[in-house]
Amino acid sequence: MIGSTVLTQAEADALIAMAKTFANTAAISIPPGADDTRELIGADRKERFLLDIWRSTFRLSKFRYQTRGRQVIVLVRLCIGGAPHTNPDGTRLPGTDLHLYREGYDDKWAQPLDAGQLQDTNDIWRTLEDFCAFCNVQGPPPFQAGFA
Repeated sequence: MIGSTVLTQAEADALIAMAKTFANTAAISIPPGADDTRELIGADRKERFLLDIWRSTFRLSKFRYQTRGRQVIVLVRLCIGGAPHTNPDGTRLPGTDLHLYREGYDDKWAQPLDAGQLQDTNDIWRTLEDFCAFCNVQGPPPFQAGFA
């Protein structure tokens, strides 16, 4: 096994599946160079999560969303338009992929997106809504248009 397993797979799966809401419902904007973190509150009110939102400064079609549990453990990461990724077994994926926590490997494994998993990866806001739905984050705040 590689990496430091902090969560069992069952614990990670439960955290991913747990309903989450935004602690702050201020509008989200994702301009070039965005690097924002939003706090999420778990349904049990004890668990806190973080949603990281990042966008490239120059390649505007390159962005990343990820949820973290326990402050530092990446549970799910969506990379759009990035560099190719190599999994621990040597398989390579193109620059758009989905990382799910895997016991013993943390977020080092990625998988291609399933057809229909995201409606339109060219639409940065729609992709955030789809990512939130995948991670069971309910009621995303409004999107502040004009920066996409």
